[in-house]
Amino acid sequence: MLSFLGGNKVDHPMADVKKAREIITELPGDPMKALAEITQWLESLRDTKAFKPDRLFENIDLLDSAAKNHQRKLAQDYFATARQQKFQENRLWTSSFNFWKALSEAYLECVARFESTQTGGTAFRNNLPVIVARTLRALTLQLKWVLVRYGPVDPQVWSAIGRLYQFAEASGFAAMTVAIYPGAHGGGSVRQEFLKAVMLSASSTDGLSPICQEIAERAVAHFSGGFRIDREPGPGCGYCFDIASGKPPYRVVSDMPKASSSARFFGAGDALSQLVRIESLVSETGAIPSDVHLGGFYDSETVMPVLKHLITYWSDNAPERIAQRRKTATQMTVLHSMTEICAALDPANRDELDFSDPGEAENTAERWIVENVSDGGYGAIIPAAKSDWVRVGALIGVKTEVAKHWGIGIIRRVTRDEHQQRRVGIQLLSKLAIPVRIGKSGGMFASSPSQPTDSALLLSTTPDNNGEVGVVMRDGIYNSRDSLDMIVNGKPYLLMPSRLTEGGEDFDWAMFKVMQRSS
Repeated sequence: MLSFLGGNKVDHPMADVKKAREIITELPGDPMKALAEITQWLESLRDTKAFKPDRLFENIDLLDSAAKNHQRKLAQDYFATARQQKFQENRLWTSSFNFWKALSEAYLECVARFESTQTGGTAFRNNLPVIVARTLRALTLQLKWVLVRYGPVDPQVWSAIGRLYQFAEASGFAAMTVAIYPGAHGGGSVRQEFLKAVMLSASSTDGLSPICQEIAERAVAHFSGGFRIDREPGPGCGYCFDIASGKPPYRVVSDMPKASSSARFFGAGDALSQLVRIESLVSETGAIPSDVHLGGFYDSETVMPVLKHLITYWSDNAPERIAQRRKTATQMTVLHSMTEICAALDPANRDELDFSDPGEAENTAERWIVENVSDGGYGAIIPAAKSDWVRVGALIGVKTEVAKHWGIGIIRRVTRDEHQQRRVGIQLLSKLAIPVRIGKSGGMFASSPSQPTDSALLLSTTPDNNGEVGVVMRDGIYNSRDSLDMIVNGKPYLLMPSRLTEGGEDFDWAMFKVMQRSS
């Protein structure tokens, strides 16, 4: 049994070194059960005030190490779980989030006890940079799991991140390189861990799917050595975070008021050119370089959109809004999935469907509140306890109260406010989705059309300036080598592939050159 100053005995099983190690060895083999137990032990350590900072850190370190493989396995399972498996997805998310929250709070308590008492041996004081860096890393991963659910970030997370960085600056070790964790990739500094947190926030991950958010977080970690921070705005420091305000980072604009002395300006710095080089290399070779560590094995088709997204938001020039938003207050009827949209719009699937009557689709449709509108799309609020299917990249059919026809769009952004109310940004592909039939042609110059059997959605009645039309079809139909036959209102057309604009979970959106066939 350990002896503490004043002779007070700590009433906690992990006060005894031998017992603490037994607790670790007796953890369940099941990752979810093991992580749940570790989370409970971390919470109990945080709440046991009699622990001195050095012994508290030793126990947290034991639990942190024991959790590594378990939390990694649960994260892998989470991102491999289909969104439709809501119960399992929720269990995995809750287990992971609770662990990172408990770990960050335990490390925060360790730092707070040192600050309040200034007690701790030489070894503990030497470990302070490691403890602060680990706390920031745990807070960043807590932040990541909130963002994966498109949720609001607890202001206490930003307060803790700012407070820790202030402490490190004042203590003179913010830039010191230390072994944060054992292993080849365990080195870093408090400054680097701080920059990972604020750069993840600045990367606008609410426009990415969960798996793309996972890749983005790993990319932030990989390129973090090139990030820049300064007390004044400048090139490569396009964002600002006030370490004393408890508010999230924000982008620097030309007419912003003079920042306070606690403001820190940051950005991608040299990491942007490194990222551009990697994106170009992946584009040319179709392979991820072996020295780029993204936490898993991903194909280039999955990684490339994430790299392009990060390049956009890491640059000093913010993306400009294409169309001006106008506030409104109305409702829209929403259909989701290619199957449901085609079933509602295609007369062959819904006999004698009146396209102008939204009531025909009420049995499967949802009603969302439109709060703003632009020429390019909508901003909408989703009613509570609905729409578990909502995700970035989902195809939807949309029809406002004043529209005569169904349009079609893609969800581009999802956020969740402090009241757990979800807001979405919708890109409108077309205000009029025309149901058509398509099928593989006998050849690009075949003399007679085939008998198309697949439902699809034509996005315009006339070709654009390039002589092309957009078509949304079920995934797997588009092929850059094959032309398609299309029937519109009984008339045959030949579609010659130009390019695949976007591939979704259940749809392909492609552009075609179009020619009318002779009847």
